[in-house]
Amino acid sequence: MRKEKYYSILNYGCQMNESDAEHYAGQLEELGYARTEELVRADVILVNTCCIRESAELKILGKIGELKRVKAQHPGQIICVAGCMAQKDGAALVKKYPQIDLLLGTSYVNSFKQILQDYLEERKKGVFTSLEVQSSEFEGQRVRESGFSAWIPIMYGCNNFCTYCIVPYVRGRERSRSIENILEEVRSAVASGYKEITLLGQNVDSYGKDFLRNHEEEKLLSVSSAVGEGFTEALKAEPFAALLKAVDQVPGVERVHFMTSHPRDMSEEVIRTVAHGTHLCEHFHVALQSGSSRILKTMNRGYTRERFLELVKTIRKYIPQAAITTDIIVGFPGETDEDFAETCSLVEEVGFDSAFTFIYSKRSGTSAARMQDQIPDDVKHARLQKLMDVQNRQSLCINRNLVGQTVEVMAEGPTEKHPETWSGRTRGNKLVLWQQNYAVKNADGSEEAIHTEEGSSLPIRPGQLVQIKIENAQTWLVKGSRIN
Repeated sequence: MRKEKYYSILNYGCQMNESDAEHYAGQLEELGYARTEELVRADVILVNTCCIRESAELKILGKIGELKRVKAQHPGQIICVAGCMAQKDGAALVKKYPQIDLLLGTSYVNSFKQILQDYLEERKKGVFTSLEVQSSEFEGQRVRESGFSAWIPIMYGCNNFCTYCIVPYVRGRERSRSIENILEEVRSAVASGYKEITLLGQNVDSYGKDFLRNHEEEKLLSVSSAVGEGFTEALKAEPFAALLKAVDQVPGVERVHFMTSHPRDMSEEVIRTVAHGTHLCEHFHVALQSGSSRILKTMNRGYTRERFLELVKTIRKYIPQAAITTDIIVGFPGETDEDFAETCSLVEEVGFDSAFTFIYSKRSGTSAARMQDQIPDDVKHARLQKLMDVQNRQSLCINRNLVGQTVEVMAEGPTEKHPETWSGRTRGNKLVLWQQNYAVKNADGSEEAIHTEEGSSLPIRPGQLVQIKIENAQTWLVKGSRIN
C-alpha cells in the first residue's frame, strides 16, 4: 500500500505571502501531499517568512529553532524555508539552522515543485536566492484558504527604495504579469466559485509600466481585442486602470479590491475607473507613512503632505462615500514632535476609516538604518499610543455615521467564539457582525445545522451578498440585523 504523504505550511507576513503560500500548497498537492496541521506528521514543512520588521523575524527564528525537535521525531522530514527572510539571509540561515534542507528566495515560488522533486532524488541541501532568473507568470494551481475570496498577484517587487524598507532588496525590481495571465487566473477562480477578487502588488499603480519601459507592450495588448474598443490605447496610457476595467468585465465577478497603492503613482484615471466600475469596490488603501513633508522626503516617498491631501480630495470628488485606509510609521529617524503633530493633524483632516500604525523598525541594509537621530523606544511607543487614540476617534466617528443605514455585506461565515454571530465585510472592507438563527436541514438522512436569515429556512453561505441594517458602531466594526 502506498504511504500517504503530508505537508504543513507556516505562513508569516503580508497578503502577498498568503498568496505565495497558496501557490506552494498547490504544488505540494500536485505532488500527492495532503495537508496536516500536525507538524510532527508532516513529511514536508514549509516556513514562508517575512522580514519587514524585527518582531516578525524573531518570531520566525524561534519557530525554525523549534523545528529541530520536530524533525528529530520524524526521520526524513524535509524542512523548507522560503520568502523574504530566506532571500535576505540566504546560506547564513542554513548554516545557523542545519535542520533546513531547502531555502528558497522570493523568485522561486513557481519553481518549488521541481526543486522539491530534485531534492527527493538527490537529498542534497539547496539554497536558491537569485532575483534574476524566474518568470513572473503564474503556473499551476493555488490551494486557497478562502472558499469565496481569491488573492491574485498582478506584479512582484518594487522600484521605490523607500529608505526604511527592505522590500526592493528581497522582492527585487518590479515585474508585472501579462494581462492575459492575470485574466486567465481571474476567470479560473470565478469558475471555481470565487466571488471576490483582490489584486495584489507592492505598488499596484505601477502595474505594466515595466512592460512599457522594456518595449514589451505585447504582454499588455494580447487581449485588447476581446475587451473592447479603445482598450489598446487605454493600456498604453494607464495600464493599471485598464486592467481594472478588464477584471471588472469578467462574468461572475462580484467584487474587486486592490492593494497596495502608492500616493506618488495613483492617478486620477484609476480613481475615475473605480467610480465608474460595476464591481470595483470603493476602497483605497493608500500608504501615507507620515504627515510631515520633511519626513516624507527623508523616507524617499516622492510626494508631500499637500500632494497626499490633493489625492484624497480627488478620491472624494469622484466617490464621496469611498473608504480610505492607510499605513503610518511613527518614530522614523529624526522625527520631531512637530513632525509627529503634522501626522496627527493629517489623520484628523483626512478622516481615515482605519489605519495600520507601526513603530519604525530598523532594517539592516536600508538607508534609514544608518541615519543619525534614531528615536528612543519610549518616545516611539508614546507616539504610537497617541496616534492610535487619534485614529480610533476617527474610526468610531465614521462608523457611527453608518448607524441607521443599510449596507451590502459579503458574508464570511460564523465567528469562531460565537457561531450564532456571522461576520462579513462591506464594499469598503468594513467588518460587520450580525446574528443568525439556526435551522435543521436533512441531507442524505443526516441533520445539518445551517445559518438562516430571520424567520426563514433559507441557508446563508460564505460569499453570499446580504443587506444589513447597521444598529451599533464600535471602533473597528459595526453591528446590525439582516434585512429580508
